[in-house]
Amino acid sequence: MIGNIIAAALNPAVIPSFTVDYLVVAGGGGGGRGLTTDSRAGGGGAGGLRSTVTATGGGGSLESGLSISVATNYTVTVGAGGAGSSSQSQSASVGNGNNSVFSSITSTAGGGGGQGNTNTQIYIDGASGGSGGGGGAINSGSGTGAKGTGTTNQGYAGGDGTTDAATYAAGGGGGGAGAVGTNGNATAGGNGGNGVAVSITGSSVTYGGGGAGNKNGFVFGTAGSGGGATSGASGSANTGGGGSSNSSGNATAGNGGSGVVILRYVDTRTISIGAGLTGTESAASGGYKRATITAGTGNVSWS
Repeated sequence: MIGNIIAAALNPAVIPSFTVDYLVVAGGGGGGRGLTTDSRAGGGGAGGLRSTVTATGGGGSLESGLSISVATNYTVTVGAGGAGSSSQSQSASVGNGNNSVFSSITSTAGGGGGQGNTNTQIYIDGASGGSGGGGGAINSGSGTGAKGTGTTNQGYAGGDGTTDAATYAAGGGGGGAGAVGTNGNATAGGNGGNGVAVSITGSSVTYGGGGAGNKNGFVFGTAGSGGGATSGASGSANTGGGGSSNSSGNATAGNGGSGVVILRYVDTRTISIGAGLTGTESAASGGYKRATITAGTGNVSWS
């Protein structure tokens, strides 16, 4: 750092640089929708999670911080959560979340949950994404939806939908940043996969939980830790959590939770958060400042 400052003083063309750690979480996928009289839809997958601190998504190795130059603009986008399904007649990918971005780092949106259906194999597969959506199912042993897959080093797959001839069908849980969603079963819908705990803010916070699936009769699985939802609810804001499949046959399923971008850097630097972004910079602590950006698209720069 001192060498860069001296070099910049001697040669104005030299721009000082420093390292920024990041947590970039994409928007979670929306849940699938069941039928009028029952339900067997899949939960939404969590948004992909990339991190340089504590742990990253998908069981991958920690990433490396980015070298950042002062007085230079860097793009940030916080991905919105995907819409919960309002129809059995749409692909699960309609419920996908939105990507989050910091400079060259992109985290992939969570996959939407598959639909519950009466007599067709169409639309019951979960969508792939940062973490995959859970598969839906068809009643009375007629067919089950496949899970959506996750993205390497960002998140895990969802669970498959399951048919049980005696107790009807169940949708799978959405995948989480830290674990796969479980399959539906004869007792309940699949559980959402758990998220990942990250301490970039100085405290341990879990992000990227998958949404729960449900079974005929509206018996839900459990939500994945880290903002995943159950009982037809939406994923938690700024966690990338997956939305749950719907709570009644006539209801729209839960939306995915929005993502977040958190940046950590040496406390001698100050960030400027540009128009179009919502965010705050923390006071210095432990040698660092942190910027938490919760919505929008725009540029950031440092002085």
